[in-house]
Amino acid sequence: MQVHGESLVLALSTPGSLCFDRVVEGSLAVRSTYLADREDSVVYQEGVDYVVDYAQGTVARAQISTMPDFASNALYGLKDFDHTQFPDYSNHPFFVWVDYTTANGSPWAQPNDQALPLANTRARLEAGGLFRIVSYGDSIAAGGEASTPDRRFQAMFGTYLQEQFPRAAIEVEDASISGYASAQGIERWDQYIGRTSPDLVLMGWGMNDHNVGNTEPQQFQENLVTLVGMIRERKGAEVILFSAFPPNDDWHYGTHRMGLYAEATQRAAADTTSAYVDVWSTWQMVLRRKDQSSLLGNNINHPNDFGHWLYEQAFEAMRF
Repeated sequence: MQVHGESLVLALSTPGSLCFDRVVEGSLAVRSTYLADREDSVVYQEGVDYVVDYAQGTVARAQISTMPDFASNALYGLKDFDHTQFPDYSNHPFFVWVDYTTANGSPWAQPNDQALPLANTRARLEAGGLFRIVSYGDSIAAGGEASTPDRRFQAMFGTYLQEQFPRAAIEVEDASISGYASAQGIERWDQYIGRTSPDLVLMGWGMNDHNVGNTEPQQFQENLVTLVGMIRERKGAEVILFSAFPPNDDWHYGTHRMGLYAEATQRAAADTTSAYVDVWSTWQMVLRRKDQSSLLGNNINHPNDFGHWLYEQAFEAMRF
């Protein structure tokens, strides 16, 4: 199994774990950019900049290395941190990106049947013609912190569907409300998704709902059911609900109960016979080996390019 563009942040000379062990010797490459063909990409040298444990699937900075040292990040090692106290806490300057082949790979997401809730979507895509996809949710649904618009997971999903259904003319649009929660998705309907004309809505809330002092899981579920009803009644579109991943465990403002919000999202999908994409389980699989910071663009609650790719793997696991 080949892996492309997996992200790591590496501190001092502490090994960082890849998603998989049993890396094939000679297959691993480390660079400074997610995409290998960027003109400004720096390729790091094994034995000079980093060392590899192929059996364990780990990479560590060498004692003297040109690779960025995550130990100099403002949030490194902090517990219960308040990000508002730090002017620059981004992880983007610290990522390295790894290609490798593993002899111990496994699917990123399990195939799942969503044919019933997406029957009209499939029929429309097969028939061809204009097909509009709209994402509606928080900043993650908006594609927050992807390096380019085409690296956003909803754009990648649109590209994937275009390849599967070449007769369709797929357009992808975002109508999300960054920084807000599902209640604002209801309150501000007319200003955002109300102005669009979707055939399919990718709806993802939960990251801000999950924060301290915000929405409880049961109310969150009820809000999602309300929003699905509004989409169907006012837009006549089908809906894919997708769960979120856990924000940084050391962040002060998270309740660290994201599993409950993922369950609430799945229940809302079942209650409304909507499609469900299980991003939560994909992320949990990856976090069995990897640290959270290696996936977080802002070291808090936004996926980096590899994280957006993981979202896309969860979407591609749908069968409909």
